[in-house]
Amino acid sequence: MDPDAQPNPELGKTSLLDYANDIEKEINKLDEKPIIMGHSMGGLLAQILGSRGNAKALVLLAPASPRGILALKPSVIKSFFGVMTKWGFWRRPNRISFKAAVYSMIHLLDEKEQKSAYKNYVYESGRAASEIGFWLFDRKKASKVDEAKVTCPVLVISGAEDRITPASVVKNVAKKYKNVSTYKEFVNNAHWVIGEPGWQEIADYVSDWLDQKLLKPL
Repeated sequence: MDPDAQPNPELGKTSLLDYANDIEKEINKLDEKPIIMGHSMGGLLAQILGSRGNAKALVLLAPASPRGILALKPSVIKSFFGVMTKWGFWRRPNRISFKAAVYSMIHLLDEKEQKSAYKNYVYESGRAASEIGFWLFDRKKASKVDEAKVTCPVLVISGAEDRITPASVVKNVAKKYKNVSTYKEFVNNAHWVIGEPGWQEIADYVSDWLDQKLLKPL
């Protein structure tokens, strides 16, 4: 999708389950189960797919939380305030403002990097966002994940300075899968763990964890 293009209005009505079903179709074309890595909302989609038995391991980077975990902390509300104050946001495509993006996700980048990152931000589904943040009102329970069905190894990573998926919330995600999960909090990182200063340390940690969990002993 072109970040500068006007979105298809139908995007606003796209459910988390629509995304998950599309990804599952692609996974089913593979010869073996993949390692599924997801960031933010992608981290929640990874959880949903993991509960369907589609992964040999999950890596959740600052993941959105599933149904049952309260995520609307003050910093989260501030992050989405500009979107949530628009009537009908739950059925419209939404794109967070640059100011809100800086506050909530990319505040550890310098100004040039912030502008570069924001250029790639696209519109997102209001319905999917509502299914995450206002799960109590979602009759279809789209963000529900049965933790008993997540049996593969799960790595959950948070940033102590994250404002949009606070570490306290992400820690509860790890607790949900406590029988199979590893939780790691990086004190000098926030939400943009995929590109912030120090991302290499996180990448190395993920690589080492995967080696430990998945490589067969000689």
